[in-house]
Amino acid sequence: MSEAHLLKQALRSVVSGQAKANACAYRPGWHLAPPVGLLNDPNGFVQHNGRYHLFYQWNPLACAHGAKFWGHWSSLDLVNWRHEPLALAPSEEFESHGCYSGSAVVDKQHLTLIYTGNVKYANGSRTAFQCLARENADGEFDKIGPVLDLPQGYTGHVRDPKVWQYDGHWFMVLGAQNLDLQGKILLLRSSDLLTWHSLGEIAGSGLNGLGEFGYMWECPDLFRLAESDVLICCPQGLTAEPHRYLNTFQSGYFVGELDYQRGEFPHGDFNELDLGFEFYAPQTTLSEDGRRLMIGWMGIPDGDEFYQPTVEQGWIHTMTCVRELTLQAGKIVQRPARELQQLRGEKQTWSGTAQQAPRWGITQAEVEIETEHPFSAQFGEALTLIWDGECLTLSRINRRTNQPETRFWHGVLQQLTLLCDSSSVEIFINQGEAVMSSRYFPTLPARLTLTGSKQIALSYWPLANCMIE
Repeated sequence: MSEAHLLKQALRSVVSGQAKANACAYRPGWHLAPPVGLLNDPNGFVQHNGRYHLFYQWNPLACAHGAKFWGHWSSLDLVNWRHEPLALAPSEEFESHGCYSGSAVVDKQHLTLIYTGNVKYANGSRTAFQCLARENADGEFDKIGPVLDLPQGYTGHVRDPKVWQYDGHWFMVLGAQNLDLQGKILLLRSSDLLTWHSLGEIAGSGLNGLGEFGYMWECPDLFRLAESDVLICCPQGLTAEPHRYLNTFQSGYFVGELDYQRGEFPHGDFNELDLGFEFYAPQTTLSEDGRRLMIGWMGIPDGDEFYQPTVEQGWIHTMTCVRELTLQAGKIVQRPARELQQLRGEKQTWSGTAQQAPRWGITQAEVEIETEHPFSAQFGEALTLIWDGECLTLSRINRRTNQPETRFWHGVLQQLTLLCDSSSVEIFINQGEAVMSSRYFPTLPARLTLTGSKQIALSYWPLANCMIE
């Protein structure tokens, strides 16, 4: 299908559907969402010449997964964003079933995209190509085409290249599935982004002390943090346990030390990045001021996504907020990017017993809770958070099964930060020791209702809209 045809169809979809999407009561005020259609993985998160660029998997033609495009936003401050020209459309034979996820680097002062071209065949098989596209003077991207074919020994599930530079070479991690249907992470090296040499498998099911650990690993990201190397990945096929691995697919990380010469990555245990109902495919970048920033998709593939009410309004899914990462005692700590404080309105504070707390509006708000005592919180009659002194539980009714579902965190609670938008909540526990991110669809205008007989201290800020031009 020609690129011109795809772009015409995408333009028609946006023009005809955006008014309806914008009128949706659950449209976020300060999270990024697609103009129309379906959004999923963040791609190509990078800062270049002071401006952040965030690309994203996008189907502008329907609220459905299919042949994905790459949309493109940019921002100077992570708060005010503008639409950039559509970056990629799946118009070539090597990407006929989608321009799948990937990353962006700055090469010779030009943004360069590295992504997976997904190809499916009539007999049910598939293949994948890792492809390049370079930015031109108009801010658009010219496709160079495949630079890496499907490696031997793997199924057609090889995707999601994340590329960085180290010691004068380019390195790439790739998610893969071997012929025994086990998930792996591959490491490759290049001097020019065009010719790539395999350094082997550095992580995956059956490696580095892991037993069987999933049939596919997606969305890898490897970076340096506090004198350690961190590998983020999304293993598919982990067996659910009573209080962990409860989503359809998981997103988490390993901490270790990458040996660039030997292509080895001895690492510790797998830790989930987010304990809520919706979080997947995160991607990080190193900001020009030295911070490691992360953003994720507030969704889960193959879950109950198509039962969300925004589908009827012609759009589905949002990104998480941007988060700053640090490593403390071998664990990732996540905090909302400091730039988001620009959205705060006038601060209010309150203290007393939880059941006497004011019922503040949380359609767009930030709330800080300080307490060690048991309490519960209702978010717009659609989501419940309970702290019983030992376990924090987040509960809701599943929209597909109409049955209750719960997520868990265990620890010593001191403080919570609740970042609320029209249809989402991101709960940062103990200044980012853990996070629980979830979409929810409350009775609007949503209010926070607290119960409990013990003391609690609250701080509250209404949050303004982010700007999208």
